Amino acid sequence: MLRSMYAGISGMRGFQTKLDVVGNNIANVNTSGFKKGRVTFQDMMSQTTSGAQGPTAGRGGVNPIQVGLGSQLGSIDNIHTQGFRQSTGNPLDFQLEGNGMFILEGNGTTYYTRAGNFYLDDNDRIVNANGYYLQSMNGGYITIPQDAKSFDISSDGTVTYIAANGSNQTAGQIALANFSNPGGLEKAGSNLYLMSENAGYNGISAPETDGTAKVIAGALEMSNVDLSEEFTEMITAQRGFQANTRIITTSDEILQELVNLKR
Repeated sequence: MLRSMYAGISGMRGFQTKLDVVGNNIANVNTSGFKKGRVTFQDMMSQTTSGAQGPTAGRGGVNPIQVGLGSQLGSIDNIHTQGFRQSTGNPLDFQLEGNGMFILEGNGTTYYTRAGNFYLDDNDRIVNANGYYLQSMNGGYITIPQDAKSFDISSDGTVTYIAANGSNQTAGQIALANFSNPGGLEKAGSNLYLMSENAGYNGISAPETDGTAKVIAGALEMSNVDLSEEFTEMITAQRGFQANTRIITTSDEILQELVNLKR
């Protein structure tokens, strides 16, 4: 069989994966804290017809002669650039502007997220949509009593409220996790990430310290997906897929001609 046919098949598989990633990006264009994916490719092993030869006294050197055998998936990267800001006016919506991730605790597992849509549960603790607790700098939960007259979140993550007796109280300070390679985190669904060995965990810091983000209350960080970019990538993947199908079709026609030589 022709090598070009298998190269075309490998190209089709790669562009199918690219379309999967682009489709997921577009589906999450309005998802809070979502970070877009990007596909990269690598060439596969090449078949060497003749190796390189060094120069001699009588002639110059000769380059190797190799035939490529197609492409393969190189990586699917998570691009952790800053997402767009959406003002909501909800005091329990927190946007992170800069580096760092919220820390959540639930079912004995620690999660990380950039989605800042939080709520108060029946125990007056700040939780996310899954009921996981937002962690404070002291390792506990942040509680705002039901009888509090009002509350406020400063840019350094400090949560204060006015108690029923009119006194100012501090509920806690939001903790942020730092990663030198946030792209190495493992997606767990529901806008959550899990620790991985390649995330480069650098410990916990308060907002606005050690290069971490500041907290903006009343706003959400939206997806960093750019629709114009994704549509361009979709067209590229579509044309690449079509070109590889043409390679297979042409290879099939050549094989048909070889079969017809018998007649």
